[in-house]
Amino acid sequence: MRSDLALFGGTPVRRDPFPPYITIGEEEKRAVMEVLDTGILSHFVGANEEAFYGGPRVRALEADWAARFGVRHAVTFNSATSALVAAVGALEIGPGDEVICSPYTMSASATCVLAYNAIPVFADIEDETYGLDPDAVAARITPRTRALVVVHLFGHPARLDPLMDLARRRGLRLIEDAAQAPGATYRGRPAGTFGDIGVFSLNCHKTIQTGEGGVAVTDDETLALRLRLIRNHGEAAVDGGMPVPNLVNTIGWNWRMIEIEAAIGGEQLRKLERLSKPRIELAEHLTRRLAALPGIAPPAVAPDARHVYYVYPMRLDEAAAGLPRDRFTQAVTAEGIGVYPGYQKPLYLQPLYQQRIVYGNRGCPFTCGHYQGDVSYAKGICPVAERLYERELFFTDLCRPPLTTDDMDTVVRAFEKVLAHADALRG
Repeated sequence: MRSDLALFGGTPVRRDPFPPYITIGEEEKRAVMEVLDTGILSHFVGANEEAFYGGPRVRALEADWAARFGVRHAVTFNSATSALVAAVGALEIGPGDEVICSPYTMSASATCVLAYNAIPVFADIEDETYGLDPDAVAARITPRTRALVVVHLFGHPARLDPLMDLARRRGLRLIEDAAQAPGATYRGRPAGTFGDIGVFSLNCHKTIQTGEGGVAVTDDETLALRLRLIRNHGEAAVDGGMPVPNLVNTIGWNWRMIEIEAAIGGEQLRKLERLSKPRIELAEHLTRRLAALPGIAPPAVAPDARHVYYVYPMRLDEAAAGLPRDRFTQAVTAEGIGVYPGYQKPLYLQPLYQQRIVYGNRGCPFTCGHYQGDVSYAKGICPVAERLYERELFFTDLCRPPLTTDDMDTVVRAFEKVLAHADALRG
């Protein structure tokens, strides 16, 4: 295929790149300079005193985050990955335990479980909104199951009511991975605030960001304290100065956020709605325009949910569109529109799980003495996730400022052009 589709007698729909997505402004610059002027970039210490909880900017961001999301406690981290691992530790999950995870997500949503020598068990997802399927979860529960990691993928909340009900009935803890969903809601309440612990990302690709960073939220005071201990070496507990009920899994790390990141995060948090609203408007415009195109299913939005479109996911019906998904995305990209097929390979099909090579060369934690189960990572265990990855799902990250509805119309024109030449492209 010619990169410019010139064999059809035309030129690409768009030659020039779309403008970059920049959310850092004068507010963040001023906040950073105020920190630099103090000469102190981090206030953390590993002892039972006020500075154990970080500096003024860190604590201000945590207070503002807790207020914004309506929770009692927010704990900052140097990444959402660190926060997920700390969440598993705070919930006392350990060797021999199983945790049910989504197979269709970023790797840390499951490796956080392996970090404590527990076993990820993968349940299938729903094929329109991509959250864990409650029925699939129920089928995976065993006497060893301790928790669920529920991912709000692409900015749309998972179906929390049945998942929460299942967790309550079976005595399971629930972690919400809301890394891609700050500002999303389920039944009017912020995603990430339903489970025992919710985790948000402030990575540079997210709607709001600090470069790298994460925040864990909880209403449980003991869980908040455990999160803070794991974040900061666990030293205050080791010194005996900080009593924690059922003190477990508090070997600690340096997962602390510095004052510069927290200063940026505070300003970014104030922009969350201002940055989310245009993404939603652009996505809704694109959804309306794509509705008439054959074979393309825009993202579904549940009536009780608010989607914040970390990316804009779509599904292609290859029979209705007249060409395979990968051929379609190649042709659209050649038209100057960035679209990407498949998202993540289902996690259990990746070498870490297929070869069971987590710790050392003896198969731990899968073959260590604590684990008495027989988890399967065979192809076919999550057919919806596999179908989406292999044949149907593709996405774009173009639903964001400073792009306009005219730019969304340009995306649609590229889709229309490729579909019009489906016969030639299929050959």
